Amino acid sequence: MPSEQTMKAAMQAYIDAFNSGSALAVTNLYSPEATVEDPVGSPALRGREAILAFYTGSIATGAKLTLDAPIRGSHSNSAAMAFSARIGALTVRVIDVMTFDESGRFTSMKAYFAPGDMLQG
Repeated sequence: MPSEQTMKAAMQAYIDAFNSGSALAVTNLYSPEATVEDPVGSPALRGREAILAFYTGSIATGAKLTLDAPIRGSHSNSAAMAFSARIGALTVRVIDVMTFDESGRFTSMKAYFAPGDMLQG
């Protein structure tokens, strides 16, 4: 199981890579067979090719991510972060929960938000 520090550093690297515009750097944080469910309730994407396509499209919107609170670890192989995604005049309040493999790569990401978490202005 990765350490709390490893998990938190990987999640900060996710924010930093996304905001730098590098879909490849974000994707490289994932294990080869990882899944992304964004938002929870949508079909899960599986594998790096699908994940790279997802982040390429997400970054192309011009979205920028800002942490709303410190990244949280766990007593297991998961961590969570609350952040806001700003896309033009739209702000989406999100909580991402990641699970990790032994090497500290994401094995899954689930993004929690609903229509009421999407704010205009």
